[in-house]
Amino acid sequence: MLKVVLVTGGSSGIGKSISEFLSEKGFKVYGTSRNPEKYQEKISFPLLNMEVTNPSSINEVITKIIDEEGRLDIVINNAGVGITGPIEETPASEIKKAFDINLHGPINVIKSVLPQMRKQKSGLIINITSIAGYMGLPYRGIYSATKAALEITAEAFRIEIKQFGIEMTNIAPGDFATKIADGRYHAPVISQSPYEKDYSNTLEIMNSHVSSGKDPKDLAQVVYQIIRSKNPRVRYKEGSLLQKFSIVLKRILPSRWYEKMLMNHYKLK
Repeated sequence: MLKVVLVTGGSSGIGKSISEFLSEKGFKVYGTSRNPEKYQEKISFPLLNMEVTNPSSINEVITKIIDEEGRLDIVINNAGVGITGPIEETPASEIKKAFDINLHGPINVIKSVLPQMRKQKSGLIINITSIAGYMGLPYRGIYSATKAALEITAEAFRIEIKQFGIEMTNIAPGDFATKIADGRYHAPVISQSPYEKDYSNTLEIMNSHVSSGKDPKDLAQVVYQIIRSKNPRVRYKEGSLLQKFSIVLKRILPSRWYEKMLMNHYKLK
């Protein structure tokens, strides 16, 4: 049976790579974007207009897919937004926006698809989180917090929906070569701010990590293997060896040692 897949944030980066890869493997893929008209000529799969912070927008898309296909087998919660800045200098409106998109957005999508998956007595939901969600990264603390919240929320969600034959898992990517840095909200580097030098230097380091990151197609292959798995794990971590090892170190090192390691990595005193 042809499996039907929904990928939020499918217009570029990781979402586009996943959508294209699964389309090539014979899945019926629908992507979403807030501005699909900007990407139609560059996209080889249907790209629908969806705003993950708007439940009505989500319900319209889910209804359209079910009306056309009669089912929805796999949902990949990929839509998200980056945010950087000293927490003290980050506007409250931008903090709220990041949580609305990165945490409430996936929850909204899951709530919308569960009735259909319950009806089918099957389904798979994959949440794209981040290795950043395993640690409080300096000048990326709000982003880390949104992804950490999604990780924990999904842990509970996964248990609650197992009784319906529905599986859920998380993939936490490290740095992949995408344009996420271009789309991030960057709190401005303020002249004579007490954070000016450290934030500016850290921003350069963060952006260089993304530019030299892994190919998003590698993550698409991981998604494909998860879909083929009979029993998906609770979570998967995908990134460089150093990024994955940093999670292990946080578990085994004293907190102050780990904090010092992070500070050294970002060249902070």
